[in-house]
Amino acid sequence: MIENVRVAVVGVGNNTSALVQGLAYYRETGSLVGIHRPEIAGIGVGDVDVVTAFALSDAKVGKDLHEAVFLPPNNFPRLLPELAPSGVSIRRGLVDADGVGRIAAAIEGADVLLYSAPSGRTVTARAYAEAALAARVAFINTTSDPIARDSELLDRFTAAGVPLVGDDLASQFGTSVLHRTLLRLLEERGLTLVSSYQVNLGGTEDFRNLVVNDNTKKQSKLNAVGSDKVDMAPLGYLPQLESNKVAYFNIEAQGWGGTAVSLDLKLKVHDPSGAAGVNIDLVRIAAAARRAGRGGYPAEAAELLKSPPGTMV
Repeated sequence: MIENVRVAVVGVGNNTSALVQGLAYYRETGSLVGIHRPEIAGIGVGDVDVVTAFALSDAKVGKDLHEAVFLPPNNFPRLLPELAPSGVSIRRGLVDADGVGRIAAAIEGADVLLYSAPSGRTVTARAYAEAALAARVAFINTTSDPIARDSELLDRFTAAGVPLVGDDLASQFGTSVLHRTLLRLLEERGLTLVSSYQVNLGGTEDFRNLVVNDNTKKQSKLNAVGSDKVDMAPLGYLPQLESNKVAYFNIEAQGWGGTAVSLDLKLKVHDPSGAAGVNIDLVRIAAAARRAGRGGYPAEAAELLKSPPGTMV
């Protein structure tokens, strides 16, 4: 019998809400809707437990996890009418590099530390990675901050036999995945790309943060698309969109004889759902690698990330 994966999470925002609610939803319903891989290394979706959680919000610290995921500014919708208390009380997280030892002690016994705080806090993200390394817990960086792309840090995780997964998850069905697929289709069919752009609008707190602090996100999205002929418009925060993301794409290409081909597309998704659908796989990949004693970056995570090791910072 497979032992349940014990996960500690950093950040109790919309992405964590979607993940936590989804774990309860799939256990209760037995549904496979929206599940990419029902099992990874024998670990099912229902075999994952969140055992520790960290946040900075005074409104969330001290609250039960199943209460905190619904507190503002979270706006991801409820998947079930009620969630029974989880028994996990939200702990206060880090604001800088101080407190690594405290975090390491708090996550002892976990399999995975899932870093799901807002992007743009590289010092804090690295501090959590250091805590995971000290506790011998696999670390997943879902943000665009360069953690797994830090070769010195990756070498240390590898030497210690601890998995390091990152950076910046590629949403289950989001702008980066769709855009990259369309560009590859053009290439496969013999068309020549002239130019392309992408516009992203969202209403979550992470979008609000990225509008102010977009220093690493644009490069990460360009890494995911993989073409120097693509431009990314600055992210737009529209609170009325709530947990929805709306994206617009344009592709200009040339076909036989240089004739013009033009494509315009709109995509609308619940952004946190796209994150949770990938996080559930990353957690199981990281846990399986840790249990197998495989340190460093697990190559099987590459398709789930925008900026794995080796891509630009």
